[in-house]
Amino acid sequence: MLHEVRAEYDPDESPGQPDARVTRWHMVREMGTTAMCGRELDPKSAVLPADDWGRTREPFCHTCGALYLREVP
Repeated sequence: MLHEVRAEYDPDESPGQPDARVTRWHMVREMGTTAMCGRELDPKSAVLPADDWGRTREPFCHTCGALYLREVP
C-alpha cells in the first residue's frame, strides 16, 4: 500500500501561501486527502514521501503514526 505524508496548516492560513505554517503532519493512504486519523486535509497541502515520517521539524500526528507503523513492515 502506498502512503505519503501530508501537511495540516494553521486555521488562519491557506496551503497555497508560500509562507503558510505547517502545524502538524499526517499520513495518508494512496495519495488521498483523508489522514489515517480521519482528518480531512486540503488537496493543495504540502506532500512528502512516506520515508520522511519522523524527519520533519513540525510534530507528526500520533494516531497517524501509530496506524502507519501497523501497516508497514
